[in-house]
Amino acid sequence: MAVHQANPPLAKTRSATSLRCFDIAEAVARATAPMTLEQIAKQTNTPRSTLHRITKQLVEAKVLMLEPKGKHYSAGERLIALTRNIDANDALHSERRAVLQLLVDQLGETCNFTTLDITDVVYVDRVEAKWPLRLHLEPGSRVPLHCTSSGKLFLSHMPAGQRRRLLYEAPLTRYTPKTITDPDVLAKELTTIRRANLSTDDEGYLRGLISVAVPVFGRNRRVIGTVAVHALKARMDLPQALEHATLLRRAAGDLGSIYRRFGMW
Repeated sequence: MAVHQANPPLAKTRSATSLRCFDIAEAVARATAPMTLEQIAKQTNTPRSTLHRITKQLVEAKVLMLEPKGKHYSAGERLIALTRNIDANDALHSERRAVLQLLVDQLGETCNFTTLDITDVVYVDRVEAKWPLRLHLEPGSRVPLHCTSSGKLFLSHMPAGQRRRLLYEAPLTRYTPKTITDPDVLAKELTTIRRANLSTDDEGYLRGLISVAVPVFGRNRRVIGTVAVHALKARMDLPQALEHATLLRRAAGDLGSIYRRFGMW
């Protein structure tokens, strides 16, 4: 047992040091003027001996900068670059959110923007409709590929070899009685989806839930994400959702333009 207990304290110490570094960098970034060691120590509750060591490392890493005379610390070039990237990311998030919010206002149902992470659909952003009964999936949530409208859209645009491995090398999990678990049947549906650039889910992932997804294209017509609408079938059935395909495609086009303008994908 002693062998197995040797590592956790070390991991805990490293984690604490990483958080301490972040606290110090954050304190300097927020300050309106360069800070002395005494000011940093007071604001971050860091012992002076520890602070000397960490600030030296942060200066060497160009996260902090030691001002002339060596008594004050300000943001280094890497910390400045990081804050600029955060500002850009905030602008990207705001514009993406505005596109989804307009779509929700038009459709009256929850809409989301997703990306692909190897074998999962990841929710990047989501705007909820104002209904008391709705599915809550926060950004960062993951859902399967084979039984969701966004997932099937990603599958349909994958290289044939990659798609075949995902369809045939492992069983397709059944989530509802309507989940397609036959890889041959799903492969035929994916061919139709790729031609139409539109995918649907009719209670294949969750009972009572339908969705329609369209691709978001980046450079060279590469699929970088999807825009989808989700609704309880009792409020909006699949034929009704499909009537909104034009609005979904317009939102997808707007998101693609935003990402290309920000130099991403």
